[in-house]
Amino acid sequence: MGGKDLGFVVVYRGETAKFPIEGGYVFFQRLKEHGGGFWFGQVYNDCFIFALERPVALREGMDYLSSIRKVEAMGYTFHDDVDDFYLTG
Repeated sequence: MGGKDLGFVVVYRGETAKFPIEGGYVFFQRLKEHGGGFWFGQVYNDCFIFALERPVALREGMDYLSSIRKVEAMGYTFHDDVDDFYLTG
């Protein structure tokens, strides 16, 4: 899907995920009768956490995931000093 692997699974209508990865990102395709698009979020053993609060197009979700990955790669950390508090990167 263009460029490097973003690490997500697409589950199309009528299918089931074979082996969801704990904390992995998943797109669940919605029925056309309900407007189509995809629900996008992270899968855990006991819950699904929405990354976006509305159905999205696959491309929009991929762009959002790409921006999440870029921020994670920056690796910001907190310099936790009461007198001099700032982010380091």
